[in-house]
Amino acid sequence: MHTLTSLITEPGLATALFSNAREGVVVTDVEGRIIEVNPAFTRITGYTRDEVLGRTPRLLSSGRHPPDFYEAMWHSLRSSGHWSGEVWNRRKDNELFAELLTISAVRDEEGRLQHYLGLFSDITLQTEHKRQLEHIAHYDVLTALPNRVLFADRLQQAMLRANRSGMPLAVAYIDLDSFKTINDNHGHDAGDQLLTAVAARMRKVLRDSDTLARLGGDEFVAVLCDLPDQASSRPLVQRLLATIAEPVVVGGQTLQVSGSLGVTLFPQRTEIEADQLLRQADQAMYQAKLAGKNRYHLFDAEHDDDLRSQHESLERIRLGLDRDEFVLHYQPKVNMRSGEVIGAEALIRWQHPELGLLAPDRFLPVLEHHPLGAALGEWVIDAALAQMACWQELGVRVPVSVNIAANHLQRADFARRLEILLALHPEVAPSMLQLEVLESSALEDMSHVARVMNTCVRLGVGFALDDFGTGYSSLTYLKRLPAETLKIDRSFVHDMLHDADDLAILDGVLGLARAFRREAVAEGVETVAHGELLLRLGCECAQGFGIARPMPPEQLPAWMSCWRPPERWTQQRRLGLEARPLLYASVEHRGWILAIDAHLDGVRDEPPALDPHQCGFGRWLDGAIAEHRDGGDAPLRALDLLHQEVHVLATELLALHAAGRHEAARSSQLRLHFLRDRTIEAIESFLPAF
Repeated sequence: MHTLTSLITEPGLATALFSNAREGVVVTDVEGRIIEVNPAFTRITGYTRDEVLGRTPRLLSSGRHPPDFYEAMWHSLRSSGHWSGEVWNRRKDNELFAELLTISAVRDEEGRLQHYLGLFSDITLQTEHKRQLEHIAHYDVLTALPNRVLFADRLQQAMLRANRSGMPLAVAYIDLDSFKTINDNHGHDAGDQLLTAVAARMRKVLRDSDTLARLGGDEFVAVLCDLPDQASSRPLVQRLLATIAEPVVVGGQTLQVSGSLGVTLFPQRTEIEADQLLRQADQAMYQAKLAGKNRYHLFDAEHDDDLRSQHESLERIRLGLDRDEFVLHYQPKVNMRSGEVIGAEALIRWQHPELGLLAPDRFLPVLEHHPLGAALGEWVIDAALAQMACWQELGVRVPVSVNIAANHLQRADFARRLEILLALHPEVAPSMLQLEVLESSALEDMSHVARVMNTCVRLGVGFALDDFGTGYSSLTYLKRLPAETLKIDRSFVHDMLHDADDLAILDGVLGLARAFRREAVAEGVETVAHGELLLRLGCECAQGFGIARPMPPEQLPAWMSCWRPPERWTQQRRLGLEARPLLYASVEHRGWILAIDAHLDGVRDEPPALDPHQCGFGRWLDGAIAEHRDGGDAPLRALDLLHQEVHVLATELLALHAAGRHEAARSSQLRLHFLRDRTIEAIESFLPAF
């Protein structure tokens, strides 16, 4: 048996070195079989000398290194006679450990290879400590998400990959709405638990290729990589918004926040750095907050380049105000059943001398938190009062509502200055003016806002809570605020024809309005079908493009004299509670068809449930048939057959699409829409029975 001492010319020294070395020593023959180890080898690996003699060092392999790692090691040994590096191995008790290993080829005087000598030390603690330090330096302590430092590196790498692959990426800047209220009311521990839960949910809805980081406080940022096209970011952003808004149970209490998201895309028309992308997403996030929170705003890089150089500066807006360049357009509010015009909402526009008529989103964002915003708000109130006086001279009395920004309403002198403006127009009754306040803005400082509103109410001015339903909609808040009108946010109205959840929210808001004796006005009525469904739910007052677009003040009297509601509205009546399940089932059927279309268009990953008994309408239909076993279910049976035909066609359509037979799929899709309309017509025939 060869021993290490036989390789050393001074046996006493060799024995001492071999036995007392803190490093593990292993000697192999030219075939790689172990012929000697020292006590430190046993202490580090757990294997005794007898257990390893004749075996190869492969018995220590951890499996963490790929084959090419060992190939490179042997190539170095053969070419240079030595190799050194860090290796992960496995002890006898199966525990992994890191070692710093040096291997040398031992040759005789004639240069012939005799042995391989390996010296190694256990560096597991140092490696783990280094890993912990790197983790602390690159990850957020609370959420374990990448921090700002690691995010910057990930974003740089993602931008390089986007340039190479040609597949765009999106940066989404996320700020939790009213998170300060959670900390103030429930404590910072509850706030931390909420942050941790929301962060975990957001990470879960993103893809493996995406990065979610916490920048600090309640601010997060996501990089959405490898998008097929720029529009593909929309479903991911919508999923983020939805998961943020889900309730979180902390200490037995249900807490809930919403999110404001700003999104920017890369590559852009001009070269851009990573920090500029982040600033763009941050700017878009603030615009989402300005628009009412719980939504996202897409940064328009080309639009931003143009506006920054032409008209988005505060000085240019101030000059426009001095030059009387701003105008008001008015969008009517009507009673859809009676046809009465109940008022008009004043909407500001900028009649820019070079750029033409600009919508408010082209200039209002820059005024957020700036005193010039309040000055512009006062101009709007004054101009609306003056316009009402002009209409009154023509014999036209139209109440006007004006949008008030949160920072304007919260000014200490708001009520006093409003009183001055009212005094300048004594011919206009204060009750003809209504101030619209965003629900989310009103909730930021409830006590102060309630005091201001009550002072204004004593002046005779009314209030409406705008975009109602997008904030917390707390019953306590609704009770405390003297707002006689709730304006239902257009997002719920727009999607209520095919989204049962939005229909439920809208129905619930109408229930709140009735319970608190408030008038409800639905925004965003774009079609006759929107108005018809609202009337069935008991909402008679509305505004939207389906009634009239905002118009210059001189056009409103003529429009009022000519406008008549559609006959389907005047003949519509509110349905009873017993009809609601069928109404919801009808909406779910439309939504199911839209989900099929979305899957075919690549917007939705998976199709909806294809079993006719699993969709919302199918479940209602099964229940209705089960209740009519007395022979009076023939019409329901006919509807059931039609519904099953829809599902069979949808299944065939998806199979054609999957097989690449797109022309045949397109033809079947048109047939599917035809059957959808027939189904809706059949459902309509049941509703009068309720």
